[in-house]
Amino acid sequence: MHQKIEEYASNAWPALQTLVDDGWLLRFADGYTKRSNSVNAIFKGSEDFLPEKIARAEALYRKAGLDTIFKITPFVPERLDGILEERGYTRADDSYVMLLDDLNAVAQPKLTNVEVFESLSQTWTKHFLALSPGLSERSQAAMQRMLSQSVLQTGYFTLYEEGVPVACGLGIIEDEAVGLFDIVTSGAHRNRGYGEQLILNILKWAKENGARLGYLQVLQDNPPANRLYAKLGYRYLYSYWYRIKRKS
Repeated sequence: MHQKIEEYASNAWPALQTLVDDGWLLRFADGYTKRSNSVNAIFKGSEDFLPEKIARAEALYRKAGLDTIFKITPFVPERLDGILEERGYTRADDSYVMLLDDLNAVAQPKLTNVEVFESLSQTWTKHFLALSPGLSERSQAAMQRMLSQSVLQTGYFTLYEEGVPVACGLGIIEDEAVGLFDIVTSGAHRNRGYGEQLILNILKWAKENGARLGYLQVLQDNPPANRLYAKLGYRYLYSYWYRIKRKS
């Protein structure tokens, strides 16, 4: 189950280009999110030539004008994290992957004034960007290109309160699993339960569309989010982090 969830998460959050090198997936998306601009060693391949493989990856990310980033999961070669540390890679964004075993056990949402699109729309994009200030024009363009090319069933959600968009997010279904992505609440409307209500609406939609379990990825250093997900019934599955070498 652990590796299958990792595959679901990779599929749900696509890159603009993916290269394969001896079982490693090298993902490129103009720098928008570490998930889509990192080496994902899901399939271990040979461990005999790790320094050479790392060097090849570094050359490709350097050519793309990007930092070289490795996602370190339980599925990577055992020596990889140590070798990257020796090469000067810094550790960042320690995160949890969490699993919701049964969508039938989830409560129904109390707030149902939601708008959902099943393809990327200008309306949802406008609301999401308004709730996520600070994205560069390059990142905004990459985000829209990434999301518009997905072939998976996707729901783009906005929760309204008195006509005002207060939370946005994505639910992405593959097989019988729904992943939560880019859950964001308006800074002026936080700590009022809107994020929870948005998620409950996404999970309700997912269940109606055949999903039976859920997963998500969350920073370890985000106590409010971790408390919310535990309240909703998500449990810890495994951890991951990134190793980063800044472009020179």
